[in-house]
Amino acid sequence: MDCRGAASRTCNRRTQGVAGNRCASRAWKGNETILPGRSGGVHTSDQPAAIPSPCPRADHTQRAETVVSHAILTDKYGRQITDLRISVTDRCNYRCVYCRTGNDGALFSELAMGEYLRMARVFVSLGITKIRLTGGEPLLRRDLTELVGELSRLRTADGGRLDLAITTNGHLLAKMAAPLAAAGLNRVTVSMDAVDRERFARITRVPNGYENVLAGIRAAKEAGLEPLKINCVLLRGFNDDQITAFGCFAREHQVMVRFIEFMPLEEDRVWSPEVVVPLKEILERMARFRPLREIAHGASETARRYLFDDGIGEIGIIAPVSMPFCGHCSRVRLTSDGKIRTCLFSIVEHDLYGLMRAGADDERLSRFIVDAIAHKEQRHHIGEPDFVPPSRTMVHIGG
Repeated sequence: MDCRGAASRTCNRRTQGVAGNRCASRAWKGNETILPGRSGGVHTSDQPAAIPSPCPRADHTQRAETVVSHAILTDKYGRQITDLRISVTDRCNYRCVYCRTGNDGALFSELAMGEYLRMARVFVSLGITKIRLTGGEPLLRRDLTELVGELSRLRTADGGRLDLAITTNGHLLAKMAAPLAAAGLNRVTVSMDAVDRERFARITRVPNGYENVLAGIRAAKEAGLEPLKINCVLLRGFNDDQITAFGCFAREHQVMVRFIEFMPLEEDRVWSPEVVVPLKEILERMARFRPLREIAHGASETARRYLFDDGIGEIGIIAPVSMPFCGHCSRVRLTSDGKIRTCLFSIVEHDLYGLMRAGADDERLSRFIVDAIAHKEQRHHIGEPDFVPPSRTMVHIGG
């Protein structure tokens, strides 16, 4: 094999891909009305000035894949940042009592899908390999499938495909699973805090939601969006009696159930350590149902993973309170209104969209992202005397 010839062909594809997709991503725009929003948190960038003129309409039939090669994002603690979570809305069709305890609804604006695409492309050029679309409820956005399709065309720094996932409450998933899979989505995670119909309705404050979510899970599996994960936030005295039931659910439906320790991210700020059901207790209670054995997980994975003793059904536990994993964090978040958050518990935000609206080119956006990552927090301070609540609650950050 002629390595020099192969390298030359790769270089040519990279050059063409960057040029072609840069114009295409600017030209392609969502057609939804942007909701009026309020700014939140501390902004550290230039303020928006004027919206630049878009690229001329690109020929999408000739669009090349983007393959870019830049320095990998690394923070000052040596952590490599490879995972980007993009919230495309802070609207939600559920009002889960532990999350949306207030009645504020959406607070922040939504961007056109083409604007998320441009920002995502710049992040990918800096070493991002995984993108998860979140909310609010991301399936409420009309052009979500088109955005997934555009993201699936991007290529990582080494020429690979992005790992594309969505976190959803599953209410609209039955109709959208197949189109999303066809557009290039790889995986889906469903937020589901009870496997009892009546309890589910009390938590979400939505009647008949349970049946919709089950239909969505079935549709996602049929569409090949696997491994399919179910996220359950556990609160003592609220839904912790569902632990064993979720074990049965994991085995019956062949999904990975992940229990998440409750964090201080809810709207009414009622969190206390006594409400948290820690990892050790979850394992002890599940073992009464059936023995578990731990299996390997990646260093930057948030969940510790376990299989039942007969190999049927997988359980994960995300324990940011009792067993923090900040030292291996590989994540950065982009809010629905285009602010970078380097930690769930950030009290400072970095206004990437404001800079983009002011006319910054991609090189300027890249430098801004690198600088924001350089200021990534070392760890959270949940439960400590000097803990300061984050500047936004979970629904307005993006899961």
